[in-house]
Amino acid sequence: MTIRAKTPNLLDNPPIPVQAKLAAAWTSFMFLYIYVDYFHLYKPGVIDGLRANVVFEFDISPTLLTMMLASVAIPALMVMLSMTLPARVNRATNLVVASLYIPYSVINAVGESWDWASFYGLSIGTEVLLLAFVLRSAWTWPRTPAAPAAPATTDLRQ
Repeated sequence: MTIRAKTPNLLDNPPIPVQAKLAAAWTSFMFLYIYVDYFHLYKPGVIDGLRANVVFEFDISPTLLTMMLASVAIPALMVMLSMTLPARVNRATNLVVASLYIPYSVINAVGESWDWASFYGLSIGTEVLLLAFVLRSAWTWPRTPAAPAAPATTDLRQ
């Protein structure tokens, strides 16, 4: 009796370009960012505040809405910029924007009651993890080895 052992077919795992990793992380961040804002509307009193022309403690105004739009537009643009900017600018842009969005994400929990700690802990924690991934990916961006320099002078004795 012969026993046939099937060798498993290994899945191909090609390297993913850093730009694609960054764009995927910013896309995930955007989905989470938008859904957290959407689910926030289900908190008791939020809709009443909107009807009273108040968001958090701020009166709804064109300035407030412009600032809110900018806070969503920046990470949305980072999806596209991560795929299109040259490597050096791309790396710097991702490092700066992700670094600024970590405290911005954490500030969302300021003043909230402990009853909502699980909601804010999960949402902010996931946002910060995604931003940490962006920071790590940009920081460890692979370098191409420099080409050796050509000789400065030729040997005249030849």
